[in-house]
Amino acid sequence: MSIKAVIFDLDGTITEPLLDFDAIRKQMGLPADAGPVWEAMEKMDPLRRQAAEKVLDLHERNAVEQSKLNSGAKELLQALAESDIKIGILTRNTKSNAMAVAEKHGLFFDVVVGREDGPLKPDAFGVLKICETFGISPKQAIVVGDYLFDLLCAKAAGACAVLFAIHKNSSQFAQHADFTIQNLGQVLEIIENKNRDSCL
Repeated sequence: MSIKAVIFDLDGTITEPLLDFDAIRKQMGLPADAGPVWEAMEKMDPLRRQAAEKVLDLHERNAVEQSKLNSGAKELLQALAESDIKIGILTRNTKSNAMAVAEKHGLFFDVVVGREDGPLKPDAFGVLKICETFGISPKQAIVVGDYLFDLLCAKAAGACAVLFAIHKNSSQFAQHADFTIQNLGQVLEIIENKNRDSCL
């Protein structure tokens, strides 16, 4: 099936990685090995979680203000739009922060699914919701991200999983990816090859 949409992670994929999760965990009073922040927060009592959410919100808003695009991100989004390929953003961040990044850098997203919309990555929910919005099958979508959860949610939904290998832990995630790329422009090559194969 030909590719009709690309669903991107936001932090670390569209933008350079800025969120320091070690510092966030420390400020929340979590041990260094507490794992993903949001899952750790879900185990907190209401009062502690409220304080933790304020810590996370501050870090996320600062990351938006200081955000820089990864090399080739803007050009890739423009090329996709010109090819009538829909652009989705699936983030464990908030929709408002995603839209603030878009406004700051002059980007356009067809749809954004954030953490307020439903179950977070690695759940398949976000991929399925975006595909439903676009009226396509998950098999017609590529999910691009820099972290394990991006790949797992893609596979759970039946979409193509693309690892953007930009940090030291990337090799640990590669086994879950259909493709591994070193620069964002390679997404276009994957689409071209998949679309050509679907016509054979």
